[in-house]
Amino acid sequence: KVSGGDDEIQQLQKALLDYLDENTEIDASLVFSRKFYVAQWFRDTTMETEKAIKSQKDEESSEGTHHAKDVETTGQIMHRAESRKKFLRSIIKTAPSQFSTLKMNSDTVDYEDACLIVRYLASMRPFAQSFDIYLTQ
Repeated sequence: KVSGGDDEIQQLQKALLDYLDENTEIDASLVFSRKFYVAQWFRDTTMETEKAIKSQKDEESSEGTHHAKDVETTGQIMHRAESRKKFLRSIIKTAPSQFSTLKMNSDTVDYEDACLIVRYLASMRPFAQSFDIYLTQ
């Protein structure tokens, strides 16, 4: 279960990273997987922020006027991106063996749950969201 309040994606990411950390002794390749996910999520956050700011600048230049609503939205986008980046930086700075101290307040994630989390997080990626369009074309 994901409790409300915090960013649910971030909670799922924490759960997945915790699962990977717990099983690194069984499979050493999970260390690479953990680093890959952190790097990919950091890159995704940066790209989403750049796209959102670019689209707002394009809207602003096409309208010719500057609205306070756009500034507030840009601020919200930047705040959300910075909070996600801060979370990912804390994960990068934390050694894998110390990551267990950052666990969620829930039961541990098993293999099936980890697979479900990976599928859900992958479905949020742009390619997965546009896959139906590619099949239709």
